[in-house]
Amino acid sequence: MVFNELLKRVSKKCGQFILGTVRYGCIIHVVLEHLGDFVICSGPSMEPTLFTNDTILTEHVSPKLNNIKKGDIVVARSPTNPKQFICKRVTGVEGDKMCPGFISQVVVPRGHVWLEGDNRNNSSDSRNYGPVPVGLLRGRVLCIIWPFSHLALLTEHNEA
Repeated sequence: MVFNELLKRVSKKCGQFILGTVRYGCIIHVVLEHLGDFVICSGPSMEPTLFTNDTILTEHVSPKLNNIKKGDIVVARSPTNPKQFICKRVTGVEGDKMCPGFISQVVVPRGHVWLEGDNRNNSSDSRNYGPVPVGLLRGRVLCIIWPFSHLALLTEHNEA
């Protein structure tokens, strides 16, 4: 009889633990998928604003509400490699005339943005692959949170 009571208590505690773990796992998933997340940068394309191994905080609400403006730094799925994410600055929005080369001009079509790295000499961006559909935008960068020596708020006013 004592063994049965002990087994019931242990089973109940295990069930509560599993249910709590699933519940908090679902909450974390929703937050990271729909509200914002952390991204570790790699590559020199956004230097001197962002460096390799900088950890940034992004929010996912602005792209979903089409509230992306010129000067915003965004994380997007790469238009040339869908398994990769890129971090670039929005330098043009729909209707803007962009000059990717010396001669030609490109008008950013509806539902697209023009993305460029701050390190123009070492960046593969819209100058290479053209306007990027807003559907590929994952999040807008809010700030650098790591390393603390790079801690900075990144807004549309911080244009390079």
